[in-house]
Amino acid sequence: QVRLVESGGGLAQVGDSLRLSCAASGRTFTANAMAWFRAAPGKDREFVAGTMRTGGTLVVADSLKARFTVARDNANNTMSLQMDSLIPEDTAVYYCAAGGITQAFLLQRPSSYHSWGQGTRLTVSM
Repeated sequence: QVRLVESGGGLAQVGDSLRLSCAASGRTFTANAMAWFRAAPGKDREFVAGTMRTGGTLVVADSLKARFTVARDNANNTMSLQMDSLIPEDTAVYYCAAGGITQAFLLQRPSSYHSWGQGTRLTVSM
């Protein structure tokens, strides 16, 4: 499938900005959609942001769009997540995912993706 490698996590303080990156390799032609999900301690994985190569769709979860920005570089098979004004509730493992879906309403569903990265951990402290 597609190999995904996340980077950019670590320790941050409230109010900081941080940028996560995801690099895709392998069968990237199957990755029309790429997305970020996160899993906070003790919580289910939740959708953060998604992109689609066709049409250039960029979507950020409603609760995060004031602070998070997603971008995709199709030429280099990378995706980034710019996170501003970090809060403790952003503490989570952030996962990159890739899938072949072509309809934007499917971006938020984990089942839409056939490949997942190992995740990068972000901890936001006071």
